[in-house]
Amino acid sequence: MAREFQRGHKAKISDLTAGTDLYVGVQIAGPGLTFDISCFGLDANEQLSDDRYFIFFNQPKSPEESIQLLGAQAGDTESFRVTLDRIPANIHKLSFTATVDGAGQMSQIGPGYIRIVAGGEEVVRYAFNGSEFTTERAVMLGDFYLKDVWRFAAVGQGFDGGLEALLKNFGGEVAEEEPAAPQPQAAAPSFAPPAQAAAPAPAPSFGAPPAPPAPQAPQPAPSFGAPAAPAPTPQQMHAAPTMAAPLAPHGGTVPPPAPAPAPFGPGQPPQFGQVPGQAPPVPYGQQPPGPYGQQAPAPHGQQPPGMQPPGAPQGVPQGVPQAGAGLQAALQPYKETATGQRWTPQNQQLMRVDLAMGGTPVLARQGSMVMYQGKVDFSYKGAGFAGRIVGNATGQEMQLMRCTGRGQVFLAEDGSHLHAIELQGDGICVSAENVLAFDESLQHEVRRIEGHGIPGGALFTMLFQGTGTVVVKTHGVPVVLPVTPTTFADCNAVVAWSAASQVIISSQVRLRRNAYPGHSGETVNLQFRGAPGNFIVVQPYEV
Repeated sequence: MAREFQRGHKAKISDLTAGTDLYVGVQIAGPGLTFDISCFGLDANEQLSDDRYFIFFNQPKSPEESIQLLGAQAGDTESFRVTLDRIPANIHKLSFTATVDGAGQMSQIGPGYIRIVAGGEEVVRYAFNGSEFTTERAVMLGDFYLKDVWRFAAVGQGFDGGLEALLKNFGGEVAEEEPAAPQPQAAAPSFAPPAQAAAPAPAPSFGAPPAPPAPQAPQPAPSFGAPAAPAPTPQQMHAAPTMAAPLAPHGGTVPPPAPAPAPFGPGQPPQFGQVPGQAPPVPYGQQPPGPYGQQAPAPHGQQPPGMQPPGAPQGVPQGVPQAGAGLQAALQPYKETATGQRWTPQNQQLMRVDLAMGGTPVLARQGSMVMYQGKVDFSYKGAGFAGRIVGNATGQEMQLMRCTGRGQVFLAEDGSHLHAIELQGDGICVSAENVLAFDESLQHEVRRIEGHGIPGGALFTMLFQGTGTVVVKTHGVPVVLPVTPTTFADCNAVVAWSAASQVIISSQVRLRRNAYPGHSGETVNLQFRGAPGNFIVVQPYEV
């Protein structure tokens, strides 16, 4: 039975099917609209570094044929064949997209879907409709991405600019079409009877042959197979606000300041109270005029008109962008970053979470919201009577708020460095002091550790487990070290470690050393042990 995905859902391909020769079908339609459905093969930086892996109607397959465009069949507007074990090592993501060819918007589409079929059986489906979009003309539907193993993610991220915006987002360029050469006019056809109509060819089938009825042999991994008939399309209702880019400034360069009043000179009578030969008083905030016949001194931070570089506008301070750049160029490095993921770092100290993706509320530290867009509700998240007692007794109490709705929330606290850690059924131990936010789908509980423990000398830590993301904050850029029998860390500097690691107190206190005044200050450390793959996170700061 096919698994129904919503926007933001992810899963390992191996959890969906044992096959690696897969059929990907896309169904999308709208009144009076035509669509271009494509697949982008991206590198580790999510860029189209090799144009041969842009699969569309003019390039229907990759060089080794690991990605093939099959056309419309089995009720799908477009379909692909993807052989995962043949994809080259430099391709880390396959992004399946749909763009409107001509006029129109994605808000006009009807119910559609992207689905994966293995051996003729549908294993996953992500359904969408026009209510999820507004003015977008292109949309990223779903991704196959490599993260130790191949995984699938339902994306549903739109772009207002269409195919050109998609290409620029992936680092590609739009090639300009050359005018076609005039075709010679064909001769008029002579009389001939109509040809016999050929019978329609059956749809190609890639399914594995059926097994004999008895005895039942073990079934191999499903091979590539197109679905036999279209399945009913479930409708998913979403409403994701569209992000608009900042408008460009209407004006050009900064206008020059008004000229200063002319000084007293020949042919001008002195003003009231002015001694002949003395310059008139200068109003506050203006530059005094220069002597008669000379230019007035330039304002602070500017050069006189004759000293400015050729072509520079007069009266504009040095360093101001020339015409054509202006405010938009100055703000370009600080624009919002949208990658189509639920959690997106905007910089080292600011994290953005899209609540519309995944449909799971977010629990964040109270007061950590710095900005939000869309319709978002904030409510108090209590720990209950037992939770408050445990939190007060262990020092692992977290004052949380619950963020729900369909918008984007930006989180930060005290300029700390933020790190989004995605859990896929595994666990991590983090001090409550170092937790900024996490998905409500994660299970969290207080775990006791032996000895002095983690920052502040606590005896307890928070254990997060399940599927979701936890955002950890650190003072400065941390370092991640593998756990070995000789791995030690200061209990006031370690931030987090893998849940499977064993923590042991290591003390260097000796009676003879304590008999004398003074010591190194490093008498108690934490020793970590565990199987290969375990880790610790240490910050360059001591609590």
